[in-house]
Amino acid sequence: MAVKELFKNWKTIPNLLSFLRIVMVPIMSVLFLKGETGWAVFVLFLSGLSDFLDGKIARRFNQISELGKVLDPIADKLTQIMIAVVLFLFFKSGEAVPELRAFSWVFLLFVGKEILMIVVGGIMILIGIKPIPAEIYGKVATFAFYGVMLLIVAFGPQIGAFARFWTMPTLMLQILVIVSVVLCFIALFSYVPGAYKQLKNRNKN
Repeated sequence: MAVKELFKNWKTIPNLLSFLRIVMVPIMSVLFLKGETGWAVFVLFLSGLSDFLDGKIARRFNQISELGKVLDPIADKLTQIMIAVVLFLFFKSGEAVPELRAFSWVFLLFVGKEILMIVVGGIMILIGIKPIPAEIYGKVATFAFYGVMLLIVAFGPQIGAFARFWTMPTLMLQILVIVSVVLCFIALFSYVPGAYKQLKNRNKN
């Protein structure tokens, strides 16, 4: 697929929502760094809501585009990388309880997985292979990630914006993060058969 084909019929509401989600990434980063966790949770909620809406709108009003197939996962990945890095840095710091300082490296698994998918996806586009649409595994993993990270930044120990009302137990946080990691890697491997099939067909032509 030629790169110029990505921009055919690209002026759609779903693509605008994806652009906005990308813009939200640095906004959330600044809010987290400034300690405005409550506002960061709100922006993260808006990001997750727009992710849900852009797919619904694209299918309902036939606004699916090649650019959208690229922008949507990029917005997801940048958001997930940002959240994972912020949580890694926080729980790695001296402010976190010892159990979470030792556990913080798990958040880097999200980062590594998303960077790998961005690199591989970019290579696929450059060699003329269409991006693979999200499978059910990818959608479930993304939903789980947003849900778990929202819970952590809202109610996680020492970081939660609303932890004064209820603080998530450390063990519960660890279990939810590990479940989300497992789902993310299941989603990653679910893309392999489709990518291999496209590459095999390309080599035959």
